[in-house]
Amino acid sequence: MTRPDLPIRHVLPELLGTLDRHGTAVLTAPPGTGKTTVVPLALAEAGMRVLVAEPRRLAVRAAARRMGVNYTIRGERRTGANPLVEVVTTGVLLQRLQRDQELPGVDAVMLDECHERHLDADTALAFLLDVRDTLRPDLRLLATSATADAGPWSRLLGGPVVAATGATHPVETVWAPPPGPVTPPHGLRVDPALLSHVAATVRRALAERDGDVLCFLPGVGEIARVAGLLAGAGVEVSQVHGQAPARVQDAVLSPGAARRVVLATSVAESSLTVPGVRVVVDSGLAREPRTDHARGLGALTTVRVSKASADQRA
Repeated sequence: MTRPDLPIRHVLPELLGTLDRHGTAVLTAPPGTGKTTVVPLALAEAGMRVLVAEPRRLAVRAAARRMGVNYTIRGERRTGANPLVEVVTTGVLLQRLQRDQELPGVDAVMLDECHERHLDADTALAFLLDVRDTLRPDLRLLATSATADAGPWSRLLGGPVVAATGATHPVETVWAPPPGPVTPPHGLRVDPALLSHVAATVRRALAERDGDVLCFLPGVGEIARVAGLLAGAGVEVSQVHGQAPARVQDAVLSPGAARRVVLATSVAESSLTVPGVRVVVDSGLAREPRTDHARGLGALTTVRVSKASADQRA
């Protein structure tokens, strides 16, 4: 199988050697260098049966289809041309570990975008480390990310860091604050003045720059409101979030027939590339689960994104 000519291929010999010697490794590579789609195929070519865990369903489908391999998400399973690689969500990986911790038939597990911390991913990682220590010392474990702090991950996994470099596209950062005061987000509430400013910034990007625009917003309600404010802008407006049908999510990963604006939650943040995008407008907000200790219940709340997430979005 011919691998794409991407910068990650230059560190593949070092990565394979590290996994052979240590069994674990941390791979850091800038966005667009090919770590998500090239590395699993290289491991398969070396004779391994590879299980790739992605944090989101959209990333699972996008990566699997690009590689031509199997994938499994909740309620959906597809078979690809290469049976040696399967892409799953971290939730599916955790379910399999709970059924059979030895993961029979799997030689290597790749935790992609390991900087995205959530309960399923952390629990699956704890399982995997325990399995390597007690049941499967031969199981290779690889954590990959474009933005994670590699040192703590290296100490946790007990394996070296392999760093890939690449000629990424130059990114110009433009600071465009709202013209007036904006109320900070609270719970699920986002100040309408901020959403109006985001819509105005998208219109400015359309007027001043070429190509499609990708705009990050915290949730479905904010996406719908900004979409309404962009009515009459003369471009196609696509809405991408976890509740959107698979066909809508997948359509965003194909070039549009005309200029478009893609309004997305964090599902479009990592492990995939939206073709045609030349401008990213980031509201700087995301929805994340938080525990209300007074009630003992969990709920989604609107938070400011981390610097790592902001870099990943750009």
